[in-house]
Amino acid sequence: MQVPIRKPSKYSNIKPDPHLTEEKFKELKAKLDKLLKNRPQAAEEVKRLAEMGDFSENAGYQLAKGRLRGMNQRILDIEEHLNKAIIIKPIVNKERVELGHKVTIETKGQQKTYLILGSSETNPLQGIISHNSPIGSALIGRKLGEMIKIHLADKEVEYKIVRIE
Repeated sequence: MQVPIRKPSKYSNIKPDPHLTEEKFKELKAKLDKLLKNRPQAAEEVKRLAEMGDFSENAGYQLAKGRLRGMNQRILDIEEHLNKAIIIKPIVNKERVELGHKVTIETKGQQKTYLILGSSETNPLQGIISHNSPIGSALIGRKLGEMIKIHLADKEVEYKIVRIE
């Protein structure tokens, strides 16, 4: 059986953002431990199915081998992410917006609060944005009370930094 080869696209080989909170680091570590614990069972399954004869017609073996390859790749990816991780530490400096800060901004009389973290932990519905997002990158390094113009899709929006926590 020939394995299909995907053409590389602009999203292939994108490295994960190394900025992680302590909780996300622990979550990834637990995921890695679980995968490492389950890998011997998957390898044993491949070995058991390999003993059944012809590899070219042994669909169970091919599926088990694919699962083991996928598991090994996830282990390598998580290990690399953890090795390159930069832990976001709580910062007491409330004068400038930095990674890990909760920032309240005001526009047109409405206030919104955002927590600025790494790209792997974003959840815009909960107000958690990446430092690489348009709003997050515009806020990083700015001071309390400063006015910021952000170019969004088809408009320009002006924000004022009201609070930094």
